[in-house]
Amino acid sequence: MTELNYVHYITFFIIFLLFLFGVYKSLQQKKTSLKTSMLFSVTLITLFLFILSVIVVDKYTKKVQLSKLKNKRLLSVEKIVYTGIVQNTGNFTIGKVTIEIKLVNRGHATGNVKGENFFQSTGLFKFLNEGMGIDKDKPQTITKEFVIAEKLGAGKAKQFRVYFDYPPYFRNVSDFVSVKAH
Repeated sequence: MTELNYVHYITFFIIFLLFLFGVYKSLQQKKTSLKTSMLFSVTLITLFLFILSVIVVDKYTKKVQLSKLKNKRLLSVEKIVYTGIVQNTGNFTIGKVTIEIKLVNRGHATGNVKGENFFQSTGLFKFLNEGMGIDKDKPQTITKEFVIAEKLGAGKAKQFRVYFDYPPYFRNVSDFVSVKAH
């Protein structure tokens, strides 16, 4: 669940007023079939606006920044450690900050360039590939997501450390790091 601030409540209030106006106008209709379809449409549009407003307000009010991001490979236990500092650069409290780390075993260094290095099939394609024996035992891309901070106040910073298993067959690795505020 996202941390709500006063901008959320202002947009909710405006959307609620639009909902009341739509209900009022639909109840003024004489035909019941038109009345019910208008009520359904107003309710559906209002629900869509509520969800969209949460996403848009979160995007513009919750800002985080990573700094001093370092990674270190622990060869004795086959793990990789990422450390750094996450800072809330916005003016509102952030409920949860997540970091997504994607490791890609670059095939050009080993002479093994394939589409699966950058794209992992999901859903029906993954099911069909596994059934035909195409899916490999050694994935070339690993994506991990971690919660690195909760209830991060405006202007506050927090150190974090995450670690996970590092595949021993990875040779020349690219890492892609992204951070999200909720």
